[in-house]
Amino acid sequence: MKIEAARAALNHVEPGMRLGIGTGSTAEEFIRLLAEKVRDGLEVRGVPTSERTASLCNKLGVAITTLDEMPELDLTIDGADEIGPGLALIKGGGGALLREKIVAAASTRMIVIADDSKLVNELGRFPLPIEVNRFGLEATKRAIYYAITALGQEALLALREASGKPFVTDGGHLIIDASFGLIHDAEALALALNAIPGVVEHGLFLGLASRAIIAGGGGIREITS
Repeated sequence: MKIEAARAALNHVEPGMRLGIGTGSTAEEFIRLLAEKVRDGLEVRGVPTSERTASLCNKLGVAITTLDEMPELDLTIDGADEIGPGLALIKGGGGALLREKIVAAASTRMIVIADDSKLVNELGRFPLPIEVNRFGLEATKRAIYYAITALGQEALLALREASGKPFVTDGGHLIIDASFGLIHDAEALALALNAIPGVVEHGLFLGLASRAIIAGGGGIREITS
């Protein structure tokens, strides 16, 4: 289903486009299909949202550049961990949320590709990634806790690990995963997290996606914001 969603997203890619290229398993299927089109003569340039994505693009022959060299993008195609009403998203399961959000914000349009298991009535089942600075980690974690409780919510906060060590993002930061179960007010939570100095970015992507391409047992459907 991921492959079919990625294939449908290719219909929105036009010659000469400046693309933001996402991170994660579904985005990687898109990269593989895009590479086939490139080998057949499609000319595009992409800005990868992670070192992993950049490596795959280089391996498959998809031309990439940086956001400094190409600061305005036509379209970003990326996956999501959850897709809620109004195309509100939780992203960052792959640890690339900061670059993903920067790239999405620099794009005229953002298309999310996913299978239908990612559709939810309300965000929060998937733990919310919160990217934080290494300095003052414990103080930042407490500030996050207080901000959440001030909104009348509860969440279990856990420092993300990989191979028994703290997970480190491409930007050199750490990630705290906040397990809510249900987020009552995503916009209020986003504002509260943005106000914490030690928080670099969070995985609430609100008002960024304009279309979602969803693959399921009944085929492909597209949702617009």
